[in-house]
Amino acid sequence: MDGHDPIMRRWSPRSFDGTAEVSPDTVRVLLEAARWAASHGNTQPARFLVGYRGDDTFERIFAALRPGNRTWAGRASVLLVAAAAEVDERGPMPNTEFGLGLAVQNLVLRAVELDLVTHQIGGFSPDVIRESFGMPDHVRPVVVIAVGVLGDAAELPDDLRRREQRARVRKPLGETAFAGRWGEPAFPDS
Repeated sequence: MDGHDPIMRRWSPRSFDGTAEVSPDTVRVLLEAARWAASHGNTQPARFLVGYRGDDTFERIFAALRPGNRTWAGRASVLLVAAAAEVDERGPMPNTEFGLGLAVQNLVLRAVELDLVTHQIGGFSPDVIRESFGMPDHVRPVVVIAVGVLGDAAELPDDLRRREQRARVRKPLGETAFAGRWGEPAFPDS
């Protein structure tokens, strides 16, 4: 793949520029990208809470994060909660987490195209989010997404700075794509 491809440029830093802002218009562009994601039967299960650094929504999302994530996520310009609506007017919806994942990936790749960085955060309390925002039972918070401008890794604690600066490595296709029999590489040369 070309190194300029948004897929190759995407990464999940923890260093955000704590002075930079991401405008509501830009966040709208990101959420429009998410809205156009594929979903099972066009159910469109992706739902988002949007908080801008300094506002009440941001602070309530931030409060739901585990302490380790609070060491860096407060410098992000925006915190989003990505949630899966699991029921619609037809009843229970299938594959909602898959649909939400596709929407989040669209959002993240659009952010790369706009020279923004994102970090998906699994370390948060869904119950705190649910209670804090009066979220209905049929909507499940799945991930928090920090969005912003890349900052200086030197401002992170030592352990996080080392993680931030290590090389990005992906498993070769020979370990993840199989044909004929499980474990037999689909692309033997990779």
